[in-house]
Amino acid sequence: MFDKKNLFAGVDEAGRGPLAGPVYAAAVVLHPEKPIAGLKDSKKLSANTRDQLFDIICRDALAWSCAFATVDEIEQHNILQASLLAMQRAVMKLEVALDGVLVDGNQAPNLPFPVETIIRGDALIPAISAASIVAKVLRDREMCVLDKQFPQYCFAKHKGYGTALHIAMLRQFGPSAVHRKGFIRNFVTPQVVIPSRAFCDEGSI
Repeated sequence: MFDKKNLFAGVDEAGRGPLAGPVYAAAVVLHPEKPIAGLKDSKKLSANTRDQLFDIICRDALAWSCAFATVDEIEQHNILQASLLAMQRAVMKLEVALDGVLVDGNQAPNLPFPVETIIRGDALIPAISAASIVAKVLRDREMCVLDKQFPQYCFAKHKGYGTALHIAMLRQFGPSAVHRKGFIRNFVTPQVVIPSRAFCDEGSI
């Protein structure tokens, strides 16, 4: 791992598994004199806690950025390559001179910096934890935007993941333009439909 005196970015993605929507990635450079308490894998945090930490990260981090790969790019390449593309874009948007990059998992994007992959890095490395939170929060917000464009799928409730509600809506309405056709083939016949408005149960999934 890099020396503590080095300036490095933590990198993670959000949204590899959903049936719909883009995959996001974030890169965060934590300020050495402004440690942030409570950082951990975003999946282990409540939505409210993620939002609170997101605001702190944006305020106190030395630098942060976020990027995404589109549904078309996921279809054109595959989810792994699209995730790596989003990571690459996020890192290259940072406006600081990096000594290296720490990436969650065992696959790294192509970057002009030394890169180290770390299994479970989102639980072990604060900068990667911060990146996982930023990516998750911003992707969830994007899915809420898509919910307004395609209200019949209730994206705001499940964020594109394959819940029972989402699959039921897929079978009722068919896929939208933001569904990942390669991910939904076991549930519906792939075809883009004109969105129509439907009621989403306000109860929890």
